[in-house]
Amino acid sequence: MPGDCGHVFPGGPGRSDMLDTEAVESIGRILVDVSRPLKERFRALFTLRNLGGPLAIEWISRGFGDESALLKHELAYCLGQMQDRRAIPALSRVLQDQSQEPMVRHEAGEALGAIGNPEVLELLRRYSRDPAVEVAETCQLAVKRIEWLQNNKDQSESQYCSIDPAPPAPEKDIKKLRETLLDESLPLFDRYRAMFALRNIGSREAVLALGDGLQCNSALFRHEIGYVFGQMQHDASIPQLITALKKVDENPMVRHECAEALGSIAKEPCVEVLKEYLHDSERVVKESCEVALDMLEYENGPEFQYADALIKLKKTESENLTLS
Repeated sequence: MPGDCGHVFPGGPGRSDMLDTEAVESIGRILVDVSRPLKERFRALFTLRNLGGPLAIEWISRGFGDESALLKHELAYCLGQMQDRRAIPALSRVLQDQSQEPMVRHEAGEALGAIGNPEVLELLRRYSRDPAVEVAETCQLAVKRIEWLQNNKDQSESQYCSIDPAPPAPEKDIKKLRETLLDESLPLFDRYRAMFALRNIGSREAVLALGDGLQCNSALFRHEIGYVFGQMQHDASIPQLITALKKVDENPMVRHECAEALGSIAKEPCVEVLKEYLHDSERVVKESCEVALDMLEYENGPEFQYADALIKLKKTESENLTLS
């Protein structure tokens, strides 16, 4: 998924309340148009996320009927990052919908935790025992996050501008954080706190410690390591990410996150491997490589922002006025 900083429409979230309804709906129609390239639909999604407001939430929620698990996963992610309680009903339905892919339901659970409203605690506790391990573990983390917020004021700040599944641990010693990260006898919430603390440290040593987490048993945990590497954009993570993407017996959810991370890092070795797996047999991996190459093009190009659907819409309107 695209990094959270640097892709925000000037003026920040909530702008769709002030924007022309027709403009928001035009972007929404791009999002749900299955005939459009996936990369265009992704850019429309992140534009709607940055705009915010009830109409943007409505359009994003319409996408959960799509056939692409990757797109639906990102829909849920964006609704969580918006932290708007008006998204709770749609996310709750997705979490409870057994016909949705586990990676989509997991992201809906994580999004409910990101919004952080205690009203969803009962639902999250119920699905903490879900047969799909990634869904159960996600809901357990979401419960812990909301409980933590009830007892603590979240003052954690990082340069990544994301709402994370757990606050970073206060520990600064990389060796101790690595020990916590890799200790599978500890609660997942504590290990996630170590993960985000290492991310915030951001050094090569911290990256290598995080890379060891790609050998842990939980696919959810490994997938989050990939996500964090995408945020950090550190060259030292490239070999671990490539290795994970190339493991055909790895959970597709992990491989997808590693592909998107490589797109964020945007170096030549990343381009080569993403092109190699652009036709992978796993749809979510193939689509992730497609989106990652688009992100890579953005990272290496002159474009001002990734979430550019509104800019393109205004440009088209302007050109039409000129022609008329």
